[in-house]
Amino acid sequence: MTRPALLAAALAAASGLLASPAAADEAALERAQQVVSARCFLCHGAQGESTAELYPRLAGQNPVYIAKQLANFASGERRSTTMQPMAADLTPQERSALGLYFSRQKSEPHPASDPRLAGEGARLYAERCIACHGPRAHGSETLPRLAGQVASYLAAQLRSFGARNRTNDNAVMQGIAAQMTEQDIRAVAEYLSGLD
Repeated sequence: MTRPALLAAALAAASGLLASPAAADEAALERAQQVVSARCFLCHGAQGESTAELYPRLAGQNPVYIAKQLANFASGERRSTTMQPMAADLTPQERSALGLYFSRQKSEPHPASDPRLAGEGARLYAERCIACHGPRAHGSETLPRLAGQVASYLAAQLRSFGARNRTNDNAVMQGIAAQMTEQDIRAVAEYLSGLD
């Protein structure tokens, strides 16, 4: 390769390295919107605003957490006859793009339908959950955002952890959930669904 050709190749490589993070985010978000329109919106909503017991609300969720869950569904580590085929052929870049997309959507809280039950849930959350999920239940890269999630979905997941049917996440959750009564589960779920 001639010296001018080497210089041109080096400049081209450098310009790729210098592409702005904002431009990369925009490209990822565009790809994510395509995937959402083709696969996700029927169950999770176009902005991750699901209101159904069966499907989690993805709006406002941590992007790394979403990508991990998609990888777990694809590998079968997290079992779901619906999600496994949906996630199976997503590339790691698409999983990350979906995480980024949903993390930027607004998660609206659900007003408590039973304020007394929500108050009981607040007490239980402070005792058992706050150390990991945080004071506002916004989670982290390894733990889900619980604030604003549909109460019936949260309750179903707690039951699944307690029965040791859900095994892909923090094993501590199995022990905590197994000790919760049905009343505890309903109370914590009611409280969390009302958080912003």
